[in-house]
Amino acid sequence: MLNTWLHEKSIVIIGGTTGIGLTAAQAFVEHGARVVAVGRNPESVDKASSTLKENGVAMVGNAEQPETAINAITLCLKKFGAFHGLYHVAGGSGRKFGDGPLHEMTLAGWNQTLSLNLTSLMLSNQAAIKAFLDQKTSGTILNMGSVLGFSPSPNYFVTHAYAATKSAVIGFSKAIASYYAASNIRINVLAPALVETPMAKRAAADESIMHFIKTKQPLDGGRIGLPADLNGAAVYFMSDYSSFTTGQVLSVDGGWSISEGQY
Repeated sequence: MLNTWLHEKSIVIIGGTTGIGLTAAQAFVEHGARVVAVGRNPESVDKASSTLKENGVAMVGNAEQPETAINAITLCLKKFGAFHGLYHVAGGSGRKFGDGPLHEMTLAGWNQTLSLNLTSLMLSNQAAIKAFLDQKTSGTILNMGSVLGFSPSPNYFVTHAYAATKSAVIGFSKAIASYYAASNIRINVLAPALVETPMAKRAAADESIMHFIKTKQPLDGGRIGLPADLNGAAVYFMSDYSSFTTGQVLSVDGGWSISEGQY
């Protein structure tokens, strides 16, 4: 039986050609949506295009550039004749730029991490809001947060700029959700814990961190999350089933935020 939660929905995914974003794109298509997936890497864009086939299109774009989300929404309208929702997944660790504990953090690390995780999200949300207002339609935005925005882990996950950006995603999303609720535009946040993505390679390769994760994310035997673990929540927030839900933060974290974790 065909899944129809997202029947005839046209959705833009910023950061949709790898990891969590690509897995979501596939789930959206399976539920009847048409998708524009945006990614930085031409190789991943080509792979996403072949994966999504006729129900999706992938394009190269840097989420930190103002024109990227605008171009993606324009492409969505041109290709599919509508634009119903935005899922912002793009972001990542600023560790290699100088993010870390505050006393060691560099200004470059701070600035780059904010640009990567917060400025990019502001730009995509702004483009989506403007499009919904221009269309005079309702719409939905789902932003990618992190449990580190409200549930820190001082031994193994110490990137204070990253934590600041993910906390800011929540505050920003709630503020705009409040402002645009009267326009029937809803904005929500997903907050995963450690998920198996390219950004998580450092942690996934560390035996002591994986031992910690067994008790910090105790669901399903204690494991690292998989991109597909977020699909159900993402489909819900992009669908009409969430039409009376806005300004909410949902942790899909295997129990991280309610577990002490053992070292």
